Formats: sequence, structure tokens, C-alpha cells
Amino acid sequence: MEWEELNLDEAEWNIPVERMKLKTQTKLDRKGQYHLVPLSTQAVEILCELKLLTGHSKYVFPCHRTPLRAMSENAITAALRRLGYTGSEMTGHGFRATARTILDEVLGFRPDIIEHQLAHAVKDANGRAYNRTTFVAERRRMMQKWTDYLDGLKSGAKVIPLHKAA
Repeated sequence: MEWEELNLDEAEWNIPVERMKLKTQTKLDRKGQYHLVPLSTQAVEILCELKLLTGHSKYVFPCHRTPLRAMSENAITAALRRLGYTGSEMTGHGFRATARTILDEVLGFRPDIIEHQLAHAVKDANGRAYNRTTFVAERRRMMQKWTDYLDGLKSGAKVIPLHKAA
């Protein structure tokens, strides 16, 4: 994440297409130049605080050795291992799967909106060809509800168990 990609006044992170994993398949927002990620009020608050620490760098999360490079995904993996999680228990990418599951099963958001937020390609050819929706308003609401849910867990909210499919 680069500071120039963030518009904190609009609560948006605009990821350029060049940095997207699936450059040709990803559903992009506004003129097809980037994937828009709505930010919750809590995320904006944290980023404003973080800007005091890393705002001098190009990157929001710079490498600890040099601010000329971004923090690697291995830094997340190393942090999880130091916390005691094994690779079979949790990975950095596993947070996306956790969010996908809870947004659907617990918070009740439509799978197509969740998939769009995660920048996943639409599965069927007709959907890719004709669906130009971006669901920005719904995704803003979803991201705020997600952050509020996480804050509730942190505060000791009632944990709702997820049920395994039969």
C-alpha cells in the first residue's frame, strides 16, 4: 500500500491495475484503472495515526530495513509464527478467507458483493461481459459493519459459532 493510493478524505484506497494479482480478470472500478477499496472510519483513523510514523516513506508499511521497499508478506507470516500460529492454523492470506466466511455467514452480506470487494473475478462469462456494477455503496456499508464487528470481538462481544456444512 502506497500513501499516494489513499484518499483519506474520501475513505478510499485505490489499488492501481498494475499491482493487482489478476490484472485482466479483476473487476475494476471507475474507468478500469484501479480497484477501489472503501475504508471504514476506524481504518481511516488508524491510517491517519500511522501517517505520523511512516508518512515520510512511499509505503504505508515500509520494510523495517529500508523505507525504499514495502514490508513483505513474509513479515506477516513471521509475525504469526512469533504469536504461536503454525502454517496449518493461520496465514496472512487466511484472513481473507476468514473475512469472506464471516461476511457471508454471520453478517449476511451477499456473496457477489463480498467477491467484488476481494477483487475476485466473476465466474460466468455472461457476468464478466455484461455486469458493470461496482457495488461501492454496499461495500462501504459492508466494510464499516465488518470493522464494527471486529471491534466488538476485541471488546468481548458474544462470539457466534460458524456451522460446518454437512
